[in-house]
Amino acid sequence: MSSSPTPDLHGQVIVITGGNSGIGKEAAVSLAAMGATVVITARDTQKGQEALDDIRRRSGSSTVEVMALDLADFVSIRAFAAELLTRFDRLDVLINNAGGILSERRHTAQGFEMTFGVNHLGHFLLTELLVDRLKESAPSRVVTVSSFGHRFATSGLAFEDLQSDLGYSSMDVYGKSKLANLMFSNELARRLAGTGVTSNAVHPGAVRTDFGGADDTKGLERLTMAAGAPFMISPKTGAKTIVFLASSPDVAGATGGYYVRRKLHKPSKHGRDAGAARRLWEESEKLVSGADV
Repeated sequence: MSSSPTPDLHGQVIVITGGNSGIGKEAAVSLAAMGATVVITARDTQKGQEALDDIRRRSGSSTVEVMALDLADFVSIRAFAAELLTRFDRLDVLINNAGGILSERRHTAQGFEMTFGVNHLGHFLLTELLVDRLKESAPSRVVTVSSFGHRFATSGLAFEDLQSDLGYSSMDVYGKSKLANLMFSNELARRLAGTGVTSNAVHPGAVRTDFGGADDTKGLERLTMAAGAPFMISPKTGAKTIVFLASSPDVAGATGGYYVRRKLHKPSKHGRDAGAARRLWEESEKLVSGADV
């Protein structure tokens, strides 16, 4: 990989979902330090403000904003998108970062299984609402945080049971949601070919954050995460590939890729299934359009 100077992102607008903590927050610090106007999102107003203050202090930039967004509620997603489009006349990078894992089944405001609903459907709707502004701002980029965990979905997506109504296992559901992220990113790249908007997915690594925190996991999942924490990388290290895909001229124009440690990697066979990716897109459109909001 070539060694390029630090990109100058002055004039660019970058949105990071879940940028109030973990790798999203570290990405915000780095991108703001490069001169970008960075918008982070948060469900909790107080936590969002605390993160905003810290990001501004550490980056030395005042061009960082926080906006309310709950990816578990289509009403919130639509309101966020409408406000963003009003406040900013361009969008250079959308980083679909927020996500989680849950030991017990929960539901979004529209009744979808929470992990699939937040990790995939929420970002699917958000991207759809912002894609025209991305096209207008081209060359622009979409970066979607997937995971090595997409390989946990060894049988691919069960299209007859996307909401896991037939059985719930946290790791299985999480793996499928990360596979959905990867498939979404690939299909988005296909659909945006020739527009100047690129779409790439990333595995940030096993990162030591509050992901799968005490409010979300328990039992074996909680013990596993606690035991693995000493061997995990820091959020700053985990954010590096996200920042690379969002800013580096080395990947300008590159699209449809899956990156690990700033290098292209080969995803699972299900992650490479173009037909399944198209079907997921079509099913997602039906779910979003049919939701009661």
